[in-house]
Amino acid sequence: MAVYKEQISVKSHGKTPTYVDITPQVKEAIEKSGIQNGICTVISPHTTCSVFFEEFVHDYNEDGDEFLQEDLNHVLEKIIPDQTSADIYVYPGEKHYEAVESWPNAEEYLPGGDRTALWNCDAHLKATLIGSSQVFEVDNGKLGVGTTGYVYFADFDRTRPRTRKCKIIVMGE
Repeated sequence: MAVYKEQISVKSHGKTPTYVDITPQVKEAIEKSGIQNGICTVISPHTTCSVFFEEFVHDYNEDGDEFLQEDLNHVLEKIIPDQTSADIYVYPGEKHYEAVESWPNAEEYLPGGDRTALWNCDAHLKATLIGSSQVFEVDNGKLGVGTTGYVYFADFDRTRPRTRKCKIIVMGE
């Protein structure tokens, strides 16, 4: 059995959840792997990000999100409201704030010491609910999905723009 690994970078914009169609990169990784039959696993190593499989939608809202993504945002906000104050969720607690403040790169997470930059409990919960990975069939060297099946990377953290990692692992023969 052969194993091929690749890591791609995904840019998130902050302010609202970021959705990125990573289907072309997944297909390219499968092609580069040379594996004809097996599985492809796509993984987010970030606790506020998810990988999911959904139909490509041809309609977009004014923010550039596909209609299904806009609907997903509305549904998730009903279940898990955005964290807009310290009173909505228990997280983050005082010990977490103190731990982050002690990190050598604390300014990256708490610009100017602003603790509101850690108000992302909703992003953690949404990512937990959606999941951090997906497994797909590799069939005759191709991504084994239907015509409208696309692979998306989502960053639910609205605190700031970031460059995120996404790992693609292809295994088989």
